[in-house]
Amino acid sequence: MFDERLTVNTERLILRPFGFADADRVRAIVQDGAHLTALPPGAPGHAAGIAQWLSYGVHELWRSGQGIHLAMHARDAIVGSISVFKAQWGAGTAEVGYGVHPGHRRRGYATEAVQGLVGRLLGEGPLRRIELRANADNLASIRVAEKAGFIREGLLRGAGFEDDGPHDLVVFGRLRGDGRSLQRHRIESERLVLRPFSKHDAFDVVDAVKGDPEIARWMTWAEGYTLERALEWCTRLAHSNGPGYGGSFAIQPKDGERLAGAIGVQREDHQRMDAELGYWIAPWARRRGYAVESVQLATAHLFDLGFHRVHLLVATGNHASQAVARKAGFIEEGIMRQALPVPGGWADAVLFGMLRGEISWQ
Repeated sequence: MFDERLTVNTERLILRPFGFADADRVRAIVQDGAHLTALPPGAPGHAAGIAQWLSYGVHELWRSGQGIHLAMHARDAIVGSISVFKAQWGAGTAEVGYGVHPGHRRRGYATEAVQGLVGRLLGEGPLRRIELRANADNLASIRVAEKAGFIREGLLRGAGFEDDGPHDLVVFGRLRGDGRSLQRHRIESERLVLRPFSKHDAFDVVDAVKGDPEIARWMTWAEGYTLERALEWCTRLAHSNGPGYGGSFAIQPKDGERLAGAIGVQREDHQRMDAELGYWIAPWARRRGYAVESVQLATAHLFDLGFHRVHLLVATGNHASQAVARKAGFIEEGIMRQALPVPGGWADAVLFGMLRGEISWQ
């Protein structure tokens, strides 16, 4: 059964259950005449039915154990809704559907919501496959499915029915693991953006690595670093999804300064839902708190993806990085002997960990 408090944060949206506090927002949608597309099936077409729907009707799907309806919340408005339904827990399958208010279309909200919710559900719990069905003549919905990483699997002739009669349905599917090829989202704070690397970052990367004693001391890949290797990283390797959903991000100050560093997931264990973070900071960006802020942003991102635990491994001699871990709220858990490769050999490492629910900075 789905968590009745299921909430997913994406770049611009909060996907969350409907509640009593949404009465005015739902009323505005009903008054716009947009309830048929912006609200889940069964939503009231008149203001008189809103209170009962919010208290019971919208939650009936969840009570059945077969799905859940969520609001797409952007800023202070509900811009649409997204639902998971027809859950077959024994088979690990379900179907997803959505609707967006006509006044908020063509902004990418549908794709963002589908990516966020499906990525979360396939990254944790028993679901292994989610379907999306779209009318064959609904090019917008077909494009949403494709952008959200779904694979077109077939055509069901006359399987859909609208006011104008039967429609063919295109069946799309996503399996656990398919989402690893999706483009990374940007993650933002007041000062920083964690974003995908681009070709133009290569010059800053090579400038940061070449001749810097701190990076050379701890990073085995830094020796003999060249612009060619930086270009390969920024255009190909940093976009390889590796073991799972975490990915690699460039750390970019919002004030327009040059690249501040990199942060990414070193390892992911999807059985234990545990991920390891690693990072480096360019010499010109140190002592500004960027490392702490980036670790906090990436950690919150991993928890949003459904991970239960995030950890850092820091060489016992790397006191600056240990300070970052502590300032970011991580708890020192012990020493792992000879756990980190460093130039010239192996180093003991301090293990820092954080569990979902221990975030103190949000």
